[in-house]
This record gives sequence, C-alpha cells and structure tokens, in this order.
Amino acid sequence: MAASQKTNAGANRNQITEGVIWKQLLLFFFPILFGTFFQQLYNTTDAVIVGNFVGKEALAAVGGPAATLINLLVGFFIGLSSGSTVIISQYYGAGHKENVKKAVHTSVALSLAGGAVIMVLGLLFSRLALQAMHTPAEILTPSTVYMRIYFLGVIPALIYNMGSGMLRAVGDSKRPLYFLILSCIANIILDIFFVVVLKLGVAGVAIATSLSQVISAVMVMAALMRAEDSYRLNLREIRFSPFLLRNIIRIGLPAGLQSSMYSVSNLIVQSSINSFGTDTIAAWTAYGKVDGIFWMIMGAYGVAITTFAGQNFGAGKYDRIRKSVRICLGMAAFTSVLLSVVVLTGGRFFFRLFTADPDVVAIGLRMMRVISPSYITYVCIEILGGTARGCGDAVPPTLMTCVGICILRVIWVLAVVPLRPEISTVAFSYPLTWAVTSLLFIVYYLRGNWLKRSRRLG
Repeated sequence: MAASQKTNAGANRNQITEGVIWKQLLLFFFPILFGTFFQQLYNTTDAVIVGNFVGKEALAAVGGPAATLINLLVGFFIGLSSGSTVIISQYYGAGHKENVKKAVHTSVALSLAGGAVIMVLGLLFSRLALQAMHTPAEILTPSTVYMRIYFLGVIPALIYNMGSGMLRAVGDSKRPLYFLILSCIANIILDIFFVVVLKLGVAGVAIATSLSQVISAVMVMAALMRAEDSYRLNLREIRFSPFLLRNIIRIGLPAGLQSSMYSVSNLIVQSSINSFGTDTIAAWTAYGKVDGIFWMIMGAYGVAITTFAGQNFGAGKYDRIRKSVRICLGMAAFTSVLLSVVVLTGGRFFFRLFTADPDVVAIGLRMMRVISPSYITYVCIEILGGTARGCGDAVPPTLMTCVGICILRVIWVLAVVPLRPEISTVAFSYPLTWAVTSLLFIVYYLRGNWLKRSRRLG
C-alpha cells in the first residue's frame, strides 16, 4: 500500500518545478516548437499557393502591409493574453486551485470581448490604414478583401491562442500541438479548394484561414471543458473576476504594448518597403516566411522559459530559475547560429518555393544576407525577457524593447534610410536594434531586480 502511494505521488509530481532542468525544458520546448512550425506552415501555405497559382501581386497582398496591420491588432491581444499564461502558471505552481479556475474563466471572457473589439476595428478601418501606408494601387483592393475576411474570423483565432496558452501554463504543451497540426492540415486542404479549384484568389486564402481558426478554437475549447483539473472550463462560469483581470492586465498589458510598438515600427518599415514597389514587397513577404523559421524556434524557447520561470516562481524555487536561464540561453544561442547557416546556404531554394520571378528572388537574397547572419544577437531579448515576464516583472522588458528595438528602428528608417535609400539600409535596422536591445537586457538581468519583486499571488 505504501509503495503504491509513493508511486502515485511520484507520478503526480510537477516535473517543471522538480524534474531535471534541461530535460524538462526540452520536453516542453519541442511540442511548442513543432506547434510553431505548423503555425508557420499554416501561414506559409497561404503565401506559397497564392504566389504560385495567383501571382506576385497576390503574394504581396496576403503578406505585405495587410499582414503587418493584422499583427498590430492581433499581436496586441496575444501580448495582453500572455498575462493569463503567467498568472495561471504561477497559481498552478503554487497549488492555488480556486484562483486557477477563476483565471481560466476570466481569460476566456477576455478573448471574447477583445475579439469583438478587434473585429469591429478591422472591418471599419482596413482600407484607410492600407492607404495611410502608401500601399501600391495594384494590391490595395485584394489586401483590403483579405483583411476584412480575416477579421470576420478573428474571435476563434484569439480563443485558440488564449486556450493553448492556458494549457501550456499548466505544463500541457502537447495538445495545443495536436490541435494546430489538424488545423494546419485543414488550412492546406481548404487553401487548395478555394484558390486552386474555385479560383477565389486572395479571398479564398482568407476564407480558408478563418475556417481553419474555427476548427482550432473548437478543439481547444473542448479540451478545456473536458479537463479533470483545476483549469476545467464551464461555459456558464465565463465571466470577469475583477482581481484576476487586474493582475492579467498588469502583466499582459506591457507585453501587449510591446507587441504594438513592434508592429508600429514594422508598419513604418513596411511603408519604407512599399516605396520600393511590388517586387520588393513580394520579396519582403517571401523573406518573412523564410525568416519565420528563426522566429518560431525563438518563440518556442521564449514560451518554454516563461512558463518554466512562472511555475518555479510560484513554487519559490529561484535558484532553479537562474539555472534554467543559463541552460536555455545556451540552447538558443546554438540554435540561432545553426539557423543562420541553414538559411544563408539554402536562401535561393527557399525563395523559389514562393516565386520564380528572378527580380523578386534577387531582392530577397539581398535582404537575407543582411539580416540572417545576426540571429544570435536576438537571443537574450527572448530568453531574458521571457524569464522576467514569467516572474511577473513585465514593465522593464517592455520599456527596453520599445526603446532599443522600436524607437531606434523608427529613427533609423526615418533618418538614415532617406540618406541611402536602398533595401539593405532598411534591412540593417534589424541587426542594429537587436544588438543594442540585447545589451540592455544583459545589464538588466545581471542587476537582478527582476527577481526582487514581492510575491503577490493572492
């Protein structure tokens, strides 16, 4: 009997707070990585299909200024919802079941309310925003169509992102991966059906994306409703808990503002790109998909360390947080160097997946040779920032990112690019701002203020 109880206790241990650090990081990291891979495949499929079956104008419409504007609104909410992930992971690590339950229902309510606001804003202001970015006339109408259809289906997209974040917060990184794989397969099939078979062009891609997001939202909601733990969702209990909503916003709002600042700076970069014409917009879109390989892996490391730090912070295991940071930095640095080699070596092949236009490929390769060698300069921003947010210290990372990346990038584009109006000058804004911001994060981390915040888990 005693042996049986001991076995059950060992099986029920929270491995994030008690297991071998590097093993637990990798066990948590790989499902997130595969998930982000399929998310990238999800997005890349749209670009590949319209680029090959519709044309470079459609490629520019789907992935150029329209995508940047979508990221501005949706990215803000996803940043805001990261507060839910942190709060739930801290309560879960501390064993506060009732607060986990309330945080889950508050988070779903936030998804519904936030999605409704974003949908209305997107439908009303899509065309005006595209015109303000000096979007070329030949892609203005298809870009507007794509955005409006996308925003009609934005609520399911936000529900999936919030729900998968909640599952990861309690250590379940596998089911969000399975849901995303199924949704990605559905997106590919629907893309082919609406674009290749029905010839709906850009509208077909948008419809396929929206329907795929509905599928992923239904699956994640079903998983939460069937859960047997404290994070189980009951539709009748979806409502705001004022105390928890304040905590979610306290942690998530800086991340949301940071995402918005990123998007604003990218809007300005995109406006500069737009001035070079449709070929350059198409090349920038294609490179963004290739570059997404790096971002999906760094994002997976960031989510892993945020949840890892959050649960260990809730459990009061601060030395374990520091050790996990060192290990995660080493893994991320090695990966970034490897990716630089892979992307630079296979650059021409990657671009050929999206378009056979030689001018577009040539422009894309010039961008790649400036940005891709500097991937390693971004690592500290993701890992150290994720650690601080996991411990509930959200404001300093936001301020450093906004100053070091966003403001500096805007200054570069507005002040330096006009003096040397070349695509390589625009592209250099990325390695420059990554390096400066990484230095700020290293100093901030070594000072240790991120771990001195008093615990306020309620």
